[in-house]
Amino acid sequence: MASLVKNRKATFNFELLDRYEAGVALSGGEVKAIRAGKAKLDGAYVKIYDGQAVLIGASIAPYQPKNTPDSYEPDRARQLLLSKKELAKLDRQTNEANLTIVPISFYNKNGKIKLEIATARGKKKADKRQALKERAVKRDLDRTLKGE
Repeated sequence: MASLVKNRKATFNFELLDRYEAGVALSGGEVKAIRAGKAKLDGAYVKIYDGQAVLIGASIAPYQPKNTPDSYEPDRARQLLLSKKELAKLDRQTNEANLTIVPISFYNKNGKIKLEIATARGKKKADKRQALKERAVKRDLDRTLKGE
């Protein structure tokens, strides 16, 4: 389960609650581009429309820009493949608990591209500052221990 593309801002901006694994409806060139690391998940989110989960805001650059058709859209909405039970649970959580569905990473599993998504609650500014402070303290502690 090698991670191909990560959304590094997700853990900083959100408190991640439940995680899910979803398949993604992609074209062949998009699969190659993701494996080459040409995708971005920053600012992307998942919305549920008519019982289908859709990835919005993710950008997948063309694998071979000169050999890509003119109709290719790197920022198009992509359908996620989830079970009906998972879709119902996600829909309930986003509507009732006021949560957001955030993509975490694209990864390879048995030769297939999967997307890890999570229900998340947005962090307040103070929580983000606290996380930065804890990270700085841990870094300083690691430096002093390494120096000894």
